[in-house]
Amino acid sequence: MDMEQVLMGEYDVIVVGAGHAGCEAALAAARMGSKTMLFSMNLEAVAMMPCNPSIGGTGKGHLVREIDALGGEMGKNIDKTFIQSRMLNTAKGPAVHSLRAQADKHRYHVEMKKTIEKQKNLTMKQAEVTDLIVEDGIVRGVVTKTHTYYKAKAVILATGTFLRGKIFIGDSAFSSGPNGLAPSVELAENLKKHGLEMRRFKTGTPARALASTFDYDKMSEQKGDENIVPFSFMNDNLHKDQISCWLTYTNEETHTVIRNNFHRSALFGGQIEGIGPRYCPSIEDKINRFSDKKRHQLFVEPEGLDTEEMYIQGMSSSLPEDVQEEFYHTIPGLENIVITRPAYAIEYDCIDPLTLKPNLENKLIKNLFCAGQFNGSSGYEEAAAQGLMAGINANLEINGKSPFVLDRSEAYIGVLIDDLVTKGTNEPYRIMTSRAEYRLLLRQDNADLRLTEKSYRIGLADEDRYQRFLKKKENVEREKNRLEQTFVQPADANEYLEKIGSSPLQNRSSLAELMKRPEVTYENLKEIDGDRPQLSSHEKNQLEVQIKYEGYIKKQLNQIDRFKKLENKGLSADMDYSLIEGLRIEAMQKLNQIKPASVGQASRISGVSPADINVLLIYLEKQRRKR
Repeated sequence: MDMEQVLMGEYDVIVVGAGHAGCEAALAAARMGSKTMLFSMNLEAVAMMPCNPSIGGTGKGHLVREIDALGGEMGKNIDKTFIQSRMLNTAKGPAVHSLRAQADKHRYHVEMKKTIEKQKNLTMKQAEVTDLIVEDGIVRGVVTKTHTYYKAKAVILATGTFLRGKIFIGDSAFSSGPNGLAPSVELAENLKKHGLEMRRFKTGTPARALASTFDYDKMSEQKGDENIVPFSFMNDNLHKDQISCWLTYTNEETHTVIRNNFHRSALFGGQIEGIGPRYCPSIEDKINRFSDKKRHQLFVEPEGLDTEEMYIQGMSSSLPEDVQEEFYHTIPGLENIVITRPAYAIEYDCIDPLTLKPNLENKLIKNLFCAGQFNGSSGYEEAAAQGLMAGINANLEINGKSPFVLDRSEAYIGVLIDDLVTKGTNEPYRIMTSRAEYRLLLRQDNADLRLTEKSYRIGLADEDRYQRFLKKKENVEREKNRLEQTFVQPADANEYLEKIGSSPLQNRSSLAELMKRPEVTYENLKEIDGDRPQLSSHEKNQLEVQIKYEGYIKKQLNQIDRFKKLENKGLSADMDYSLIEGLRIEAMQKLNQIKPASVGQASRISGVSPADINVLLIYLEKQRRKR
């Protein structure tokens, strides 16, 4: 560090980057009592939505509910600023129901910025961090571009796609962060000097166009849900006039235009070195990989109430502007659109998450935590979840407390972080319900019942949220017991059952047993169950799921018991796996690289087989007997 640099302040926690990860990290650390500084290169980038202006969706909605249950901000913020809300996958079971809300992207930014500005223990500043201060393998603070420095007990890197950001539109490539903002170049270079190995990932975003230039008669209208389900457990009911989205499709003419210009795409021309997300490919990648598909759907979504700009979801591209104009205009409803912002691809530096501990602390530099797209993930929700956990753990670490780590049986956040730090990722990682082994228990409707008490114990969830959680838990348990202990005779129930198309009773039945029938709901059961308490919509939903899926839930709880046995077999960070006879070379190398915290984590490492785990278990048993 240059001795001429001026000390501008001392903090417990410094967060670098104020995107979705940085906002949650800073708020969590401050709410837990840490004096916190949040740096953003541009305060207009706070909680910015450079890509899709929405929160939630399949799998992602689960993360937002969990963030909220723990005391994070994303759920509250989208409830304030959404312009359309829909529950997805309602034709399937509750394990995969996922809430998704279209945001007013400007208001989302404004409300989050306002929340940060009002937060006790938290200061926000516009400045570019260019270096870390590291002494004896411990991070001690940060340096800014204006030759000032700030001391800190812990630093959280949440740089998003800004590190050496580079935008591609056809054969045009230029240094830039997302949405035309400046990239961070110096910090990327200095992180390498500190020993952090960087790699290159890519993502992209579609064009925006003026709302008045679409032909809505040629597209299918997508309305929001009549009954709005809030993201935050602190909100019971939300009422708002909603804005429609629109659905249309590409066609053979679109595909022909794109195929004829493959050679002009930055993706196929070799200019882009970064690896893109498999589950969110560009339109040219879709047409190349799925050449037999006659059409691809795309959604036209408003970006907010105070703008004419519409977002064309499903059509990210790195093709030149003239080609974009040509292929967008072949799509029904888009023939005459006026594009305000062309689609682009962006590549950026990030780290290998295998270099992180389960609490998101870097293995190389003590008290340096990492979160969001910097860790190789994609998506606002994945970023916010990691930011929240990094903020929590930075606070706990500097106060000498045990890490707060959620395992795969406790939360989608646990699945997300365990996947990243145990399995790693070779492309931008996206959460999906299929990644969770215990998804029937990890539903979005019960996130508060799973996580709020844990958060309250570590000092993040506040008293108001905790009391609300206790009331809900008590109300659901009391009503469930009442339904199990209240019986009806066939004569009292059969007329009602016939009316709803259900088979008649032969013997008396409890109301809980009746509710296990698919056609019997808690709402329609009131026809024969008049004496019932007033429950909130959250409570009714929770009660119904618990009763209807009771048998499946018990089976999954048994599976988790077996899972926990391996998770509870701890492994020392100092263990040298090369000394264990019988381990295959690949397993030995991977175990020495990752240093798993438990046998359970070891079993999920790519390259470690069940046979290797058996060798490890035998070795541990021998060591136990020796002791």
